[in-house]
Amino acid sequence: MTATPSGGGLCSDLGFTPEDRKENIRRIAELVKILVRNGTICLCAFISPTEDMRRQAASIIGSASFREVYVSCSLEECERRDCKGFYAKARKGEIRNYTGVGSGYTPPENPACVISTEGMPIEDCTAELLAFVRSNSDL
Repeated sequence: MTATPSGGGLCSDLGFTPEDRKENIRRIAELVKILVRNGTICLCAFISPTEDMRRQAASIIGSASFREVYVSCSLEECERRDCKGFYAKARKGEIRNYTGVGSGYTPPENPACVISTEGMPIEDCTAELLAFVRSNSDL
């Protein structure tokens, strides 16, 4: 089974295969590149399970405008927070290639910022992210 977001959208035709994940990152990076060229600060949250995918995004967006933020969270906590039930479906075999269950994840090697979300209130995580964005306002 391939789970895709309901409705249309930029990546609604993609599933969870490594090729689809790579294409998802490419599409998002291309959109962000356009927005950044027009003076928009973009905060993007998406799963990029490999260092290659992260390098691809940085290359497309441009290293002068790209800052990688690693939102760190254990697989167990991700499963606990899973409001869409994707992890449970992956565990039952209903979704294949789901990151952390049927497909691997490699943490970033050198992120510009790490936000460890376990045991930290969302308000504190948000404040940490905003402080990072403000300190990098030269983008």
